[in-house]
Amino acid sequence: MIKSLLNLLLCVLLCTVSRPAFADDIELGGLVLDRTISRFGKDFAFYYAGYWRDMPATDGVTVVIYEQVYPQAGTFLWVEMNQNRIYQTYFGRRYNDVKQMAEQAVLLSVNELANIQAAKMVGEELSEQRNKE
Repeated sequence: MIKSLLNLLLCVLLCTVSRPAFADDIELGGLVLDRTISRFGKDFAFYYAGYWRDMPATDGVTVVIYEQVYPQAGTFLWVEMNQNRIYQTYFGRRYNDVKQMAEQAVLLSVNELANIQAAKMVGEELSEQRNKE
């Protein structure tokens, strides 16, 4: 029993050592990280992530949704894509149309995603492109 387990472990080890190129080929799809804490922020992240899942060509793109809560005033929320702020909004303490705000953020994300893909096709970094503007 132990001998067969050691043989299996040795085979797995040899397979991973003989094919190190696979580690370079693994690329995660577009990630949406939720850094929100309030109910409005969680709802926004839920709707945004739902729309984001339907978008094609999000490989290697990371979206982070941040939130800063001000107890007497409301919530300041912003969305960053690849560490560039692309959307920001303010939620008051009362009812807000969170779904509509998430849709606006997704539309701006589509535009930013198109810019990222165009920069990849041309072969230049997006940060270099922004510095030229």
